[in-house]
Amino acid sequence: MEGASKGMDTRSDNSAPDSILRHLKELEDRIARIEAHLGVASERGDEAVPATRMAEAATLESDEALELQIGQNWFAKVGIVALAVGIAFLLTFPYRDLPPALPSGLGYLLVAGIFALSRFWRNSFQQISRYLLGGGLMLLYFTTLRLAYFSPQPVVTNRVMEALLLLLVTGIALVVATRRESPYLAAIALMMGFLTSLIGADPHFVFLVNAVMAAVVAACVVRYRWTSLLPVGIVLTYLSHFLWAVNNPIAGNAIQLISFPEINLLFLLLDVVILSAANLVRAEGQPEDAAAIVSAFLNGLGSYLLLVIVSLPLATPAFVFWNILASVVFLCLSAVFWGRVKSRYATFVYGMLGYLALSAAIIRQFAMPEFFIVLCWQSILVVSTAVWYRSRFIVVGNFAIYVTIFIAYLITAGSVSMVSISFGIVALLSARILNWQKDRLELKTEMMRNAYLASALFIIPYALYHSVPPGYVSSSWLMVALLYYLMSRYLRNRKYRWMALLTTALTIVYVIFVDLVGVDPTIRIVSFLVLGTALLMISMLYSRRRLKGERAEQKPVP
Repeated sequence: MEGASKGMDTRSDNSAPDSILRHLKELEDRIARIEAHLGVASERGDEAVPATRMAEAATLESDEALELQIGQNWFAKVGIVALAVGIAFLLTFPYRDLPPALPSGLGYLLVAGIFALSRFWRNSFQQISRYLLGGGLMLLYFTTLRLAYFSPQPVVTNRVMEALLLLLVTGIALVVATRRESPYLAAIALMMGFLTSLIGADPHFVFLVNAVMAAVVAACVVRYRWTSLLPVGIVLTYLSHFLWAVNNPIAGNAIQLISFPEINLLFLLLDVVILSAANLVRAEGQPEDAAAIVSAFLNGLGSYLLLVIVSLPLATPAFVFWNILASVVFLCLSAVFWGRVKSRYATFVYGMLGYLALSAAIIRQFAMPEFFIVLCWQSILVVSTAVWYRSRFIVVGNFAIYVTIFIAYLITAGSVSMVSISFGIVALLSARILNWQKDRLELKTEMMRNAYLASALFIIPYALYHSVPPGYVSSSWLMVALLYYLMSRYLRNRKYRWMALLTTALTIVYVIFVDLVGVDPTIRIVSFLVLGTALLMISMLYSRRRLKGERAEQKPVP
């Protein structure tokens, strides 16, 4: 028994080191795999071998994936495009000795064969099947187009009938795209529809088809969530309208700007509303993605730029009317985007475009430099809108526009009149509105309010210097300083006290260096007396305030 017990102990002792070694080997292999995955080289040469092999295997797998991508997808796309282009060139031959319908009939037979092959390969070669389907739809459209074009003896001579046939092909392509749930095929169908709008001879046909295709784009985005299709649809919509506005060079016409009939501007604004609706259907609380932001910028900027180009040659009343109508549309869109989905970017884009359109109407309606004053008062509306939307973007953008308008006024006005003090008043009111609603705007810094106050601090004395008689400049500045001090008392805001002090200091400099030598002696005496009295009163007020502070500190605490 003792011998058997000793034998068992010996086998146990021998198996324990083997188990430890086996566990260590497994641990080393696991570490090697982790190092290979992280790309970390092992310090020991024998451990680097499996890591190197795994890295080489990963590189080989990546190369094979790239090779497969090029060979399977890219070559299929290029090959099908090359076949479609070749067949299109084949169909464009005049074929004078053949019946006019024969080339188109051949084209329809080829389309049928492509569709059959696409269906046959639907499960075995899915990528090629989908690309073939797209190429077949384009070839179907081109074959139908061949009925009226590219032939000395067209089969269809009625342009309206040809346009209806092309719209039928476009409808077929849209049905196929929705059944396949393919945004790729939907984009092809959209291009067909917008091209068909340009083929129609009547302008109203162009506008109507564009509006219908814009509605199709919005419906696809809402129904199937093809958000990537929206920027494509926006570009195609406004590109089609632009090509019509330059006399449709695709039809071989000479390039020239066309503005009539004016109803094209109404359809343009209708397209804006239709395309923007696609971004309004969004889940509650869902943030704006990149496609929604890009779509808002493309839709807003593209439409208004096109509206300005088309409406610029119109007479002043018509230009003003269409820009005011555009302003109403854009401002309503900004309000809807804020109220419906709390959009920051779309609200900013449409809001600023609305005021830009209103500014264009003001500039065209009023003479220069009077329109600068009207634009400056418009800034109050913009700031109020920014408060409602809680948009810091609009606040910053409006201040930049405000400064630009003032600089342009100084450059172009020639002489500064008393009405230019409006810029200073607007700056004070804007700063007051921002301070009043600072919590609503979530402005954590004083930068924008200080910028408006600094503008008023400079603009008001500058306007008075150029507007009042030289002998009364210092007195008018002192009145402004007094107004700032009263505002500081009423509003309990020390910033206005600093503005009063700085304006008073500016008055002192003016009296010493200008009134002392450049005005009538009587006015000079009055200026010094008024200035001295004002300075003594200011000193007394500050002394009284200091005494109040000292008494408050000495008062015993109950």
